[in-house]
Amino acid sequence: MARAIAGYSLLTPSNRTEHNVVFEMAHIEILAGKQREFEAAVQQALPLFARAKGCHGAELHHIVERDTSYVLLVRWNTVEDHMVDFRESDDFQEWRKLVGPFFAKAPEVVHSEVVVK
Repeated sequence: MARAIAGYSLLTPSNRTEHNVVFEMAHIEILAGKQREFEAAVQQALPLFARAKGCHGAELHHIVERDTSYVLLVRWNTVEDHMVDFRESDDFQEWRKLVGPFFAKAPEVVHSEVVVK
């Protein structure tokens, strides 16, 4: 059972389930002056995530303090759904074709899971 801490619940290994999602967080730096085009390309690419195995949605966040910084947040069933099934798919190649030209450098990608809620 989850433990309560000041209004939060703590997910312990015993109460985590296969239904907990894994969050992909991709920090993306884009070329200056390309914000609108990049955002439009991501909007066009969102259906690629919607049809990916194990994907529960994606959203793009702009970092308020930095004009050219974004975080792509994608919810997956497992890391493997992202790193194997999606990354090895034609849809990933299409994603990179659509948004890759705007990258100032390769995105930094990490995965997380909720442990306190």
